[in-house]
Amino acid sequence: MGKIVATEFISLDGVIEDPGGSEDYVHGGWTFEIDRGEEGDKFKLEELEEAAAQLLGRVTYEGFAAAWPDREGDPQMGDFAKTMNTMPKYVYSTTLGSADWQNTTVLAGDFATDIAKVKEEVDGVILVAGSAQLVQGLIAADLLDELRLMVLPVALGGGKRLFPEDGRKVPLTLTDSRTVGAGVQIVTYERAA
Repeated sequence: MGKIVATEFISLDGVIEDPGGSEDYVHGGWTFEIDRGEEGDKFKLEELEEAAAQLLGRVTYEGFAAAWPDREGDPQMGDFAKTMNTMPKYVYSTTLGSADWQNTTVLAGDFATDIAKVKEEVDGVILVAGSAQLVQGLIAADLLDELRLMVLPVALGGGKRLFPEDGRKVPLTLTDSRTVGAGVQIVTYERAA
């Protein structure tokens, strides 16, 4: 059975919007302004290599599908782009008509049922990067097993947040914490029993 792990770049005030600068957010690309250091880069590479599959929301999927195929063969990317392109990917969307990025399956049925089926089919880590609305749905449906946050030392003052203001209490257990680069905290939480 698979384990769903969400990985997020997050500001001190809880914003996860447009860390890479491909959307129309006023602070788009904000993560590139802060050095996460070699250890932070290694963490991101290792979590991708550990994954058996990716699960993405439509917006993140479209951004990744537009970017990663052209990066394969780039010497600065090493095997990262190849891994992104070749691994199995699932995208949950009720509006996406088709998926052209290789090894992608579109899920468009009942959210909890479709995601539970993926967890049954995939043996290993199912990595969710970005995909704010998807992650919120996973949390609400108690389908998220682990949350990895790369907390960057900046407050953005507004934007999409990881946890919605819906009054829902989400108990978590801290399983790992470390500092990398220019004061970037990597914290890992599991769903509390």
